Amino acid sequence: MDELKYCYKYPHYALTADCVIFGFDGRELKVLLVERGIEPYKGCAALPGGFMKPDESLEECARRELVEETGLEGEPFMEEVGTYSAPGRDPRERVVTTAFMALVRSSEVKGGDDAASASWHPIADLPPLAFDHERILADALRRLRELIYFRPVGHDLLPEKFTMPQLQGLYEAILGVKFDRRNFAKKMLHVGIIEETGEKSAVSMRRAANLYRFRLESYEAMKDRGEWKMEF
Repeated sequence: MDELKYCYKYPHYALTADCVIFGFDGRELKVLLVERGIEPYKGCAALPGGFMKPDESLEECARRELVEETGLEGEPFMEEVGTYSAPGRDPRERVVTTAFMALVRSSEVKGGDDAASASWHPIADLPPLAFDHERILADALRRLRELIYFRPVGHDLLPEKFTMPQLQGLYEAILGVKFDRRNFAKKMLHVGIIEETGEKSAVSMRRAANLYRFRLESYEAMKDRGEWKMEF
């Protein structure tokens, strides 16, 4: 039987996936940006992204772009942020993009073949961005600030073993607030998703800090029971 062929009267538009890749360097929350090498917006900073291939989904496209820009192996945490379809968002043609947020350990970013011009930028000091990427980044940052109450994002952004000041610094960088040191430590230990490793990290020649790690099995168990939500 001959394959059925259809002819639609509606135009076909291009689809892209953009990646908002967050990292934390121990002091500041940062986002990975690339410098565009072609028009439009040649030389401008932009979010990593690309056009969806015929044999992949938008999420697969986003994960491919993530690997190409960071060289990361495995599957880092990624979540869809939203779809952006304003008619004039891309001057080349009608392009609809779906944005994804990824959380990575910045120390593990190697830089792939497409990342010659990729670099980390502090959220508090960003250059002008191409297309509607400033709006996309703002939406992703808003989502990250919501997500921090429902997911231990430190597991995705911090080293496997970390100090309490590092964990507190991450939460403060994301939420834009300051916490009392003792109250924050007490709260995090009470929740039960981190534990001491029995090891210490040298803070200075005279002082050492306890190292902690996440207990993901405890988080998953509490989430399954509907008991997990971080409160500050």
